[in-house]
Order: sequence, then structure tokens, then C-alpha cells
Amino acid sequence: MASNKTLVPEAKEALEKFKMEAANEVGVNLKQGYNGDLTSRQAGSVGGQMVKKMIEKYENDIKTK
Repeated sequence: MASNKTLVPEAKEALEKFKMEAANEVGVNLKQGYNGDLTSRQAGSVGGQMVKKMIEKYENDIKTK
């Protein structure tokens, strides 16, 4: 079963900001709180953009070590 629990509670605000930025980049309008009216495609594009940016950051981090 999926869990929406933040592993590092101190990061919750930054994660929300990150999600909003990713949504903006792919043209999905998110509002604060519940976004159950999104289509699966919209939600997937936001999540995919977040993963893409996280991988890009990780690759840049290991490249500079």
C-alpha cells in the first residue's frame, strides 16, 4: 500500500514547493491542498517531472565529486 508520509518532516515545505515548481513546468495548475480533480495524465506528468529533476540533480552531484 502506498504511503504519502514524509520521511523527513522538516522537508515537507520544500517538497511542496518542489511539487508546485514541477507542476508549473509541465503546465499543470495545482492548488494548495487536495488536487483530486487532476487527471491521471496530469498527476503522472507532475510526478515524472519531479523524478526527472531529482535524477538530474543526483547525476550533477556525483559528477562534481
